[in-house]
Amino acid sequence: MTFSAQGAPPPVVEIKPDDRRYADLQMRGYNRRFVGTPDSVYLVSDTQQVVDVVNQAVRDGKRIAVRSGGHCAEGLIDDPAVEAVIDLSMMDGVGYDADMRAFVVQGGVKLGRLYEVLDMGWGVTLPGGSCPGVGVGGHVTGGGNGVLSRQYGTISDYLYAIEIVVVDADGNANVVVATREQDDEHRDLWWAHAGGGGGNFGIVTRFWFRDPAARGDDPASILPPSPTAYTQVTAVWQWDALDESLFALLVKNFMSWSERNAAPGLPTAVVHGEMAALRKEGGAVMLMGWLDPSAEGSGDLLEAYLAEVTDGLPEPMMIRQENEPWLYRVLNIPDEAAAVGLDAARLRTKIKSAYLRAPLDDDQVSTLHRHLTQPGYEHHAAGVMLATWGGRINEVGPTQTAITQRDSIVLMSFISSWNESADDDKHLAWVRAFYADVFSATGGVPVSNDQTAGCYINWPDTDISDPRFNKSGVHWSALFYGDNYTKLQKVKSRWDPNGIFRHALSIEGI
Repeated sequence: MTFSAQGAPPPVVEIKPDDRRYADLQMRGYNRRFVGTPDSVYLVSDTQQVVDVVNQAVRDGKRIAVRSGGHCAEGLIDDPAVEAVIDLSMMDGVGYDADMRAFVVQGGVKLGRLYEVLDMGWGVTLPGGSCPGVGVGGHVTGGGNGVLSRQYGTISDYLYAIEIVVVDADGNANVVVATREQDDEHRDLWWAHAGGGGGNFGIVTRFWFRDPAARGDDPASILPPSPTAYTQVTAVWQWDALDESLFALLVKNFMSWSERNAAPGLPTAVVHGEMAALRKEGGAVMLMGWLDPSAEGSGDLLEAYLAEVTDGLPEPMMIRQENEPWLYRVLNIPDEAAAVGLDAARLRTKIKSAYLRAPLDDDQVSTLHRHLTQPGYEHHAAGVMLATWGGRINEVGPTQTAITQRDSIVLMSFISSWNESADDDKHLAWVRAFYADVFSATGGVPVSNDQTAGCYINWPDTDISDPRFNKSGVHWSALFYGDNYTKLQKVKSRWDPNGIFRHALSIEGI
């Protein structure tokens, strides 16, 4: 198992503020609302280098953060308090480990490279997210999911083992391998990384992936097969064609379909659906559906999904079906900033999330319409998205991994993106008020109850820990982790007793 040419890895590269490369590394952050100013950024190439850098930083009393792909939506890494960023981007190897009988992926690999190597090498894939620039580090550890997840589960459900650099009570960095094997004394550390969020316990330098149901040692049979193609259907309505009652009907139809099709084992698990409604200035409300066309009855399933969700609605302005090679499509997803007319290099954004166990009620749907259409906030790059949940995701029990939201039907996101720092207050106020109004009955946040199931840690939102915005009286940890938080705290206390790895939403030790 080799990741690079023979010979020693390149040495650690320490980049300081006076180095011309420093600004490029600052730009690796996704959200320009947060730009870090660390004393040093360390580019590392293997696990021993991570150990050495961590040991030095601990001895020097430096605050540490680790970066994989750089797509964190909040300032957890790009925090002024962080003095040493350990950048894993040079660690981008993907291969098959015959000893582990699993695919091994270094901590700096991005999803696009992961999908390409798995597909080209073995004809297999993992059910992660769509953005090719997202790093595996935070994505896997936070329960990453995507268009294949209803069919196959989250990417974290395939995590077999991790190699991680942790710091013991004496301040020494050590390398630990933790697997999902029941007799592994480090199994708690594996469990915490299957959905417990990144940056909490140490620095994962390698991930191993294998389907829990796989048998044998044929690499081509231990992960899901790559889709034969990528079929997407998109229906688009201009806002002028949808009054409040028709908009409500579309939202309710979508949630109803999601509720009826969330259980594991249904043939509709191959369908992933999304509904996106931008502000009225954005001009469009979109319904999308994806699947692998080789799935049994796929044409009928996609047609039925579209028919059920659009029942009673006017003809869309446009219905488009695209059939493209799967790998080509996932490697060429349009840049999300450019798609809404923004400059990606200056992207500023705020995203908030909510899991639904049951559909929104009439008042909540009316609230969606009001915030998307009322005057006073004329901005095209803001809106709400609903994505189908369930299927094989819900086949796993809520305590089998750290992902607790295993009985949800929809994952919602509320977002606004912009370019000018002078407009921060205006855009933040809109998205915060929108979210608070939708969940006003539960203190402005989606607390765990019969209807809602908290928030998605891979869309971190520090507002959830702020009593100005979370008025529910429920601790932020319960919204992200539910009843799994106490176990995560025990893992934190065992493996990071000095709290070396911490950020604004990090697990707190007991």
